[in-house]
Amino acid sequence: MPPLPQRRGLMLVLSSPSGAGKTSIAKHLLQNDAELALSVSVTTRARRSNEVNGHDYHFIDKAEFDRLVRTGALLEHAEVFGNHYGTPRDGVERALAAGRDILFDIDWQGANQLLKQSRADAVCIFILPPSVGELERRLRTRAQDSAEVVQRRMDRAHDEIEHWKDYDYVIRNLDLDECVADVRTILAAERMRRTRQPGLVEFVTGLQATKVTR
Repeated sequence: MPPLPQRRGLMLVLSSPSGAGKTSIAKHLLQNDAELALSVSVTTRARRSNEVNGHDYHFIDKAEFDRLVRTGALLEHAEVFGNHYGTPRDGVERALAAGRDILFDIDWQGANQLLKQSRADAVCIFILPPSVGELERRLRTRAQDSAEVVQRRMDRAHDEIEHWKDYDYVIRNLDLDECVADVRTILAAERMRRTRQPGLVEFVTGLQATKVTR
């Protein structure tokens, strides 16, 4: 009997308040899963010294960002702390059609837009911090932002956590390795979901039609 056709890829969405660990989780997943690729967003924010254009983000100006929004070239877009972020549509759709899974490190606004456009393709996971105090400690010890920005991120965290019920799965990040393992388990199960396996009906029909010889 012929093998099943290639399955369509899925969109694995990770969201969390800043500092809760989604970027670290994403890095671990990408390092150990050849079937998973990162969706590289466009952004109008300034590039940090440790970031590479085209790898971490596509850094563009506001005029170009507005053009992408106007022409429908973005699957989702949002404004965060005065900067604009968005996901280019073409690359993602080509990858899904080719059976590649795409990882999204985006906030609840972006996740909500993806769900509206392609609910069947999306698997959404919200990462919770162990506590508010631990979240603030992480933001302050990573020393990427001023005290004012840290406070703004903490204020925003309360708003973001309100959207946890909109996600398919919710994980509390008490331990990074355990959290990564939980996400891998979810991804493995979602890849095997019946609705993601094209040709399964025909395959089962063939099995049922095959006569057993004695």
